Amino acid sequence: MKFDDLGKKMRIYELAHDHCVLPGIYIVARIDGRCFTRLTKEVHKFEAPYDIRFRDIMVETVKHLMDSGFKITYGYTQSDEISLLLDASESTFQRKERKLNSIFAGEASAKFSLLLGDIGTFDCRLCQLPNKSLVVDYFRWRNEDAHRNALNSHCYWNLRKEGVSPNDASNKLSGISIADKNEFLFQQGVNFNDIPNWQKRGVGVYWDKYEKEAYNPKTGEKVSALRKRLKADFELPLKDEYSDSIRDLVPDIV
Repeated sequence: MKFDDLGKKMRIYELAHDHCVLPGIYIVARIDGRCFTRLTKEVHKFEAPYDIRFRDIMVETVKHLMDSGFKITYGYTQSDEISLLLDASESTFQRKERKLNSIFAGEASAKFSLLLGDIGTFDCRLCQLPNKSLVVDYFRWRNEDAHRNALNSHCYWNLRKEGVSPNDASNKLSGISIADKNEFLFQQGVNFNDIPNWQKRGVGVYWDKYEKEAYNPKTGEKVSALRKRLKADFELPLKDEYSDSIRDLVPDIV
């Protein structure tokens, strides 16, 4: 069988389930660390419950993804997860799901591993959201999840530092109200309101426009040029204010 004929024959099996995201649909890529509890708590022993070095590695990974050849409007990270909002006009690889999933997971894994100096791997899945309101809801969901995780994590690790076993610490917190968890921390000398906002709300990354002095080689004059750079926001707002900020970032699909 000729090589070209063999290729046509085999590509049928490769492309049989090659689905594409339809035009007019917003795409959010959700990228999660694989076995990161062991990696961060046992192998590298990052500070619990939160570690600034780990946070910064995740933020730099988000920046890398946002500058890796795709049009990405907004990036968000909390814990070991990353969410990327693709520009509504993004059509790289014809919006093929398998290409987007594999490239984002691969790029995240590679960048994170280089920064850590050890192997860290991510998986990726796509959220296909049919309207702007659901995009806002998605990021509001992750923002509020960060708040819930921060409260639980600080309670859990306060118990662990007192010598309570992992199972007993989890059992003690099971079914306890938010108010009771806040009170527990307060009794431990921790005011949850004073905990850094990046721990409670995650970190947002977006493109920031700025003016830069440049040189016109034809006229020899100094000119002002508009540039853009990635900016990390460690002081994200909460609830409706956060929803409004996401709504302002998301362009309407026309």
